[in-house]
Amino acid sequence: MNQPLWPDTLVSSRKRPPKPRRNGLTMVIDKGLGLSAFCDLLQLAGEYIDFLKLGFGTAGVTPPEILRKKIALARQSKVSIYPGGTFLEIAHARKKLQPCLKTLAGLGFEWIEVSDGLMEFSPAERSRLIRLGQEMGFRVITEIGKKASGIPLDLKTFADVYERDREAGAAFVIVEGRESGKNVGIYDENGQIRRSMLEFIRNRTDPDTILWEAPQTHQQIQLLHLLGPKANLGNISPHDILSLECLRRGLRADTFHPGDPRT
Repeated sequence: MNQPLWPDTLVSSRKRPPKPRRNGLTMVIDKGLGLSAFCDLLQLAGEYIDFLKLGFGTAGVTPPEILRKKIALARQSKVSIYPGGTFLEIAHARKKLQPCLKTLAGLGFEWIEVSDGLMEFSPAERSRLIRLGQEMGFRVITEIGKKASGIPLDLKTFADVYERDREAGAAFVIVEGRESGKNVGIYDENGQIRRSMLEFIRNRTDPDTILWEAPQTHQQIQLLHLLGPKANLGNISPHDILSLECLRRGLRADTFHPGDPRT
């Protein structure tokens, strides 16, 4: 049995509960890690990763034997792995959604993402896709927001879609931030948070169900300051997992406060 290396009050004062967690979730984006790098990632930081998204359509072009191994390794580490919503949007557009979902189930995926960042789904169709995923045995994450830069996030529409998604059975709802974190979602063209948007979403939703895409370190810092260490953050680079964990625990200058009893 491994003995703790550091005093509990040094590194564990903000330690999150064991997985599966209700909040303080971290979603990593994998844009094409090789199997060795993937194993290293889980060995080093698997404890801190709750979700791992295979970005875009990378699930469709990863060699099948590598994909199966990634899924198996993630499940062993209690990391919920799933393909990006773009993959299912393309499958839907090409009228291949049902066989795509069957293949994903056969591979061992337990989660899928429903989004309309590329497509325009009617409210009824979006809800149908969420329910279809559940009927096929998946748990569902949804994403709200468009992929194209410069398209503002309409807050009333966000609130309406959030409510419908949750009613249809979505477990979590992602606020779109892409991989750039600029000129999309709640971020302006410089990657700065539009505070009025964040406050609106925070006041109209259950915070434990919202996952904020925050690919840039300064965005992670600001969100943790504004929302606290239990904020759910996504689109985190594999190289930034330990950095983010330190931010959550007050083990970086950006989030350390001597007067905070948690530190």
